[in-house]
Amino acid sequence: MTRQFFKFLAAGGLAAIANFGSRIAFSHWMQYIPAIILAYLVGMATAFMLNRLFVFTGAPNSLRNQAAWFTLVNLAAVAQTLAISLLLVEYLLPAIGVRTHVETVAHGIGVLVPVMTSYLGHKHLTFKQ
Repeated sequence: MTRQFFKFLAAGGLAAIANFGSRIAFSHWMQYIPAIILAYLVGMATAFMLNRLFVFTGAPNSLRNQAAWFTLVNLAAVAQTLAISLLLVEYLLPAIGVRTHVETVAHGIGVLVPVMTSYLGHKHLTFKQ
């Protein structure tokens, strides 16, 4: 575990707080689903800026290139989260006898799985040195 990886985790944590907090604020002015979508965008923008400024500094590729790769890496992470969560909730957790909080456990594990692949994707694609 490198210092850069821990900075990546901190940036992700702050972005998650921005996502969650902005959803609460948006819910004062709009319905739940649009609030979630806008909050997700706030979280992604926050993550991008924090990673660009504090985690992967000095990347020579253009801002446009970084933004494009950042989006693609995050789409891959969402796909991983969804696939792992569904596999766990539909098959693996019931097969090992988990009967309570199945969706919460599955989603929690699903969210953790792409942390390393996202880090590697951003390190080697988004903010490639």
